[in-house]
Amino acid sequence: MTTMDCGNDEKTTSLLKAAWLIAVITIFSKFIGFIRDIVIAAVYGASTVSDSYFYAYQIPSLALLLLGGVGGPFHSATVAVFSKLIPNLKDKPTEEINKLYSTFMTATVIFFVILGVIFFVFSHPIMNLIISEGSTQMVNLASMHLKIMTPIFVIGGICGIYYGILVTYKEFMLPNLSPIVMSLVIITMISLVHDDKTGIILAIATTVGAICQLALQYPRIKNLGFKVVPNLDINNPNFRNICELLFPAVLSSTVGQIHIYVDMFFTSSLREGAWTAIGYANRIFQFPVGILVVAFLVPLFPIFSRLVADKDMDGIRNYFNKGVSILFFGAIPIIIGILLLGYDGVSLIFEHGAFDSKATMMVTEALWCLSVSIIPYVFRDSITRVYYSFNDSKTPFIVAFSSVVLKVLLNFLFITKFGMGIGGITLSTSFVTLFNAIVLGYFIKSKIKLDYRELFKNLGKMLLAGGITFTICLVLCWGFSFIYLPKDIFALLKIFFVGIICVTVYVWLNLKFKMKYAEELLLRLVNKIKIKLGR
Repeated sequence: MTTMDCGNDEKTTSLLKAAWLIAVITIFSKFIGFIRDIVIAAVYGASTVSDSYFYAYQIPSLALLLLGGVGGPFHSATVAVFSKLIPNLKDKPTEEINKLYSTFMTATVIFFVILGVIFFVFSHPIMNLIISEGSTQMVNLASMHLKIMTPIFVIGGICGIYYGILVTYKEFMLPNLSPIVMSLVIITMISLVHDDKTGIILAIATTVGAICQLALQYPRIKNLGFKVVPNLDINNPNFRNICELLFPAVLSSTVGQIHIYVDMFFTSSLREGAWTAIGYANRIFQFPVGILVVAFLVPLFPIFSRLVADKDMDGIRNYFNKGVSILFFGAIPIIIGILLLGYDGVSLIFEHGAFDSKATMMVTEALWCLSVSIIPYVFRDSITRVYYSFNDSKTPFIVAFSSVVLKVLLNFLFITKFGMGIGGITLSTSFVTLFNAIVLGYFIKSKIKLDYRELFKNLGKMLLAGGITFTICLVLCWGFSFIYLPKDIFALLKIFFVGIICVTVYVWLNLKFKMKYAEELLLRLVNKIKIKLGR
């Protein structure tokens, strides 16, 4: 074995270890998030109050989750630049690096403070514009919630830089654990108040949770040796490099948010609770898909950046195909599970307190139509990291911007013309995701020629295995319809048994089709079990 082969094996092992750690943390974080959503659903149901909160939260969440979250522009720009400036992760940051960090932090705080003040002052006209078809009560409530949550703008930008620094130092735990803090604060505060008719406690809890999320990151950043001395050295070439990456990526994420605002506009014309239902559908969707994407793309991104710096194109192709193939492998059984077990899962998780069977059906309808976007979703997010590694965030921005018109057109057709309701909103999202994935996959050829033939040949085999698995599980679900048990027990047993059969059949078929990624994952799992038993 050559030295290069040994290096690749070590990187692959390190990647899988990091992916496994992040997956475990993300599962725990998503689980706590689910408990938060269950508590919110039980207290507020799918109502005008819950719609108002989720309409309002969608704006500051742009900073906390999209711009500043793991995988967001601030995180990605920080990793892309600082990972190249810090070759030895055991050393404290130099004065030059700290000065760059201070400039980045100062500029970020100034930008988001200005943004937060604008949204605080103009909260009512902003919400009135976005949900123009909503009731006066909904607009007033949403405006009040937005004012309470404006501090989240500043917190989100700072968190994004913190996440990027931590990931650069290969510390994946804190960035993925910190969302748990917000969930726990929300759960605690709304559980202590039993008669919140306006949702004001929910909005306050969200802001307090974001502050606690930031506070969790700060001590480790300080221990690594990073200190903020306010300055604006905008002539620093590395800061300019950050800006070249950051601004198009921010605009790209903002364009993605425009898609959501388009959805909010069309959804406000639907029945009460529609936006709440779409929000819960997205959260359920993000539970398994988020675990997949975060687990593999967070550790892969620094590798992509270093391979680009080393001009190792073969390495990029190898890691891209391996990462995306594993994501495809995990995505297909998730789609099957959503289509066959979605209603039972939503009912089991959310149908308590103020959340009734009608709300369950609304969430399920949105979730079904969203599930078909999983494969293009993971491909799009993967290929975007390759663009960022080449210091190109302009192309993803242009592609995202061009799809806004498509989003408006599809929403208009599905909602206004075809009367598809909630499902029309999420189905249009799936088509837009597919469009973005295809266009980004095509234009990457100007930077690197990826091996799509092998990638999609593997996907074809996985889809065949998935189709057979879906048919078998569909028959099994039909058999369950003849079983009469209490609702929750029935849903739990159905999800458990059909889920086990789905995974077993799907993995077995992939092994029969000689899928090397399935074989590799199974081999690693067997070896881990042997090691555990040997102890």
